[in-house]
Amino acid sequence: MRIAVLDDYQRAAHRFADWKALGAEVVFRQDHLDTTEALAAALDGFDVVVAMRERTPFTAERFAALPALRLLVTTGMANASIDLEAARRHGVTVCGTDSPPHATAELTWGLILSLTRHIHQEAAGMRRGEWQHSIGGDLYGRTLGVVGLGRLGARVAAIGSAFGMRVLAWSTHLDPDRAAEHGAVAVDKAELFSASDVVTVHYKLSERSTGLVGAAELARMKPSALLVNTSRGPLVDTAALVAALREGRIAGAALDVYDTEPLPPRDELRTLRNTLLTPHLGYVTEATYDVFYRQAAENIAAFRDGAPLRVLTS
Repeated sequence: MRIAVLDDYQRAAHRFADWKALGAEVVFRQDHLDTTEALAAALDGFDVVVAMRERTPFTAERFAALPALRLLVTTGMANASIDLEAARRHGVTVCGTDSPPHATAELTWGLILSLTRHIHQEAAGMRRGEWQHSIGGDLYGRTLGVVGLGRLGARVAAIGSAFGMRVLAWSTHLDPDRAAEHGAVAVDKAELFSASDVVTVHYKLSERSTGLVGAAELARMKPSALLVNTSRGPLVDTAALVAALREGRIAGAALDVYDTEPLPPRDELRTLRNTLLTPHLGYVTEATYDVFYRQAAENIAAFRDGAPLRVLTS
């Protein structure tokens, strides 16, 4: 077998699994293959590809360009950028891995705290020899709005309660009793955006949820409110968000996810002073990578032995 491990930006994948035990050629790639032509050239002749989350889409066109591919392993048990039907037609088995829920919730609070207290700006000022420029906001007694109360949103809600925040939650068909179990009050979408001091997005990306946070939702937010997105970039209408930030209609936004990743160097988001931007770090922790790559190697060994594990079918 020839195995390609994609988007190994930190040059770390080799140390989280016993790749040598597979008895195969394993190539770790740090460059991002952002076109079908680049992908086809780089992966020509590879039987197995390990993909990191949704960084590299696998469409019908791309499966057709990779005739040797037989196994695609994605980190996580869902990947909206993989066309599973096309994989089936091209004879490619797609397998996933588990994904610990704590890491993204922890980063979410890191972003909320930094944005609220201007930590990133004051830390940069200290390196320039400066001292105290801002007055931070407070979380205690404020209102947190959680968009999507799944396994990640529920963790974020619990931490909000621990900070002494009032927690509101909304998602389609959210059960008020389930919200209450996690210390949140179920409200409609309009109330969540208008009443919250911090809105944090934790929603599954689909055709229906694309643009879930658009101009109408941003217009409901307080001028002092903050928006945080550690879920998926297209859940938020980027053009509407940029306009709201430029015009001061909301106070700021912290983003870990984007419509295009890696975020292009000249993207307009990078020019805004009231943003806190991180490069999709939500899941990038030692514990998460241990699960991702260890189970990826397990999936490859199981496929080689004719008994695939964690197969994705829909």
